[in-house]
Amino acid sequence: MHLRHAEARIAFAGTPTFAVPALKALVATGAGVPLVLTQPDRPAGRGRRLTASPVKEVALELGLPLAQPQTLRPPTELPSGERPDLMVVIAYGLLLPRKWLDWPRRGCINLHASLLPRWRGAAPIQRAVLTGDTETGISVMQMDAGLDTGAVHLERATPIGARETAGELHDRLAALAAQALLDVLPGVLGGTSAPVPQDDARATLAPKIAKSEALLDWRQPAVQLERRVRAFDPWPVAEARLDDGRRLRVFEAAAVAGSAAPGSIVAAGRAGIDVATGDGVLRLRRIQPPSGRVMDAEAYLAAHSVAGVAFVA
Repeated sequence: MHLRHAEARIAFAGTPTFAVPALKALVATGAGVPLVLTQPDRPAGRGRRLTASPVKEVALELGLPLAQPQTLRPPTELPSGERPDLMVVIAYGLLLPRKWLDWPRRGCINLHASLLPRWRGAAPIQRAVLTGDTETGISVMQMDAGLDTGAVHLERATPIGARETAGELHDRLAALAAQALLDVLPGVLGGTSAPVPQDDARATLAPKIAKSEALLDWRQPAVQLERRVRAFDPWPVAEARLDDGRRLRVFEAAAVAGSAAPGSIVAAGRAGIDVATGDGVLRLRRIQPPSGRVMDAEAYLAAHSVAGVAFVA
């Protein structure tokens, strides 16, 4: 059976901002969207108020049927009524049990933010930046019971900029995912796409980022610390600690030449705060003191002295 977009019924599962462009692109095709799955409202912000996911907000704006199950495992049941033709999954946050994978007539496709099998898992964007990859992209895979192990219908690659943060790359990949979805739908709905199995021997894992990873270890090379700063912007944000107890969040840094004991401050001025590492020097350019605003290092130095102190891990 060959379906055009306007004839298809396509369910959607997603939660964060990353999934929003794909949902909007799906709706714009004219396909029927019989169900949007998203995570339950979660506490957020300083007041810890229950907050709707970005996908929920868009679904409500567009008047789409919405469900927010805590789990997809029993006792949660499949929706009643006619099965959809397909389900699109992007950054949903829950593993789909077999009965959900088999619910749509043509199964479920996932839009994943890496060139699979590289970076299977929860944090592919940050891991790619952290490791120094020069390229990443979007993979559209036919979902199976494994973690990002399904055969790939389509890939769209993009270079990673030398100064690009994870947040900037996130936004570009979200837009790329929406376009990839439009490109892949005709073949998947029409049954003409032949997904290619992944080479499991080449797989790498992208585990969820832990907040503890944000602390800069000055024994590491400057180039690695620079990548850490970019990978952890906007979350959890790289953190540096001075031996007098001060903490600074680091939003921009650059590896430069130099050598001294790791953690020692070798220069501080208009260009930034230069901190020696295990190999080279990391120049801190934009920082944020506790309860303060993000500022250039020069502005911080105008009000705070770093004479006689050093950074510690």
